[in-house]
Amino acid sequence: MQQQTFRPFDTAALDELLATRQSKWTVTVVLHLRRNTKRFSELQREIGVISQKALTASLRTLERDGFVMRTSYATIPPRVDYELTELGAEALLAFEAFERFALEHWQSVLAARQMFDARSAAPQIAPFPRAEAG
Repeated sequence: MQQQTFRPFDTAALDELLATRQSKWTVTVVLHLRRNTKRFSELQREIGVISQKALTASLRTLERDGFVMRTSYATIPPRVDYELTELGAEALLAFEAFERFALEHWQSVLAARQMFDARSAAPQIAPFPRAEAG
């Protein structure tokens, strides 16, 4: 087995890419485009809880970054399709890995949150005041 050599990562590149992924919908949109081209309304219907504004913003950011290709057709009514580019398909691998992680560990995350919240909600016992010398 060949050992992979890791080099220090470029924090500027990582920060820039993570900054463009701020929307919680980015991963969801890419995952919904993983199998085929979709129209805007199809994406919105499949995702369900996303607003038109949030979906539009996510698609624009993904298109700007080269992950999604937008194709307009001059029909009546106008038709616009979205699909992953090669870069988007590569990003999909990372997003699917995160999806697997989330599915496998969601219950553990919920349990950790409950334990944390229980500790945070417990009344804090103040220490006894010290007698001042003097």
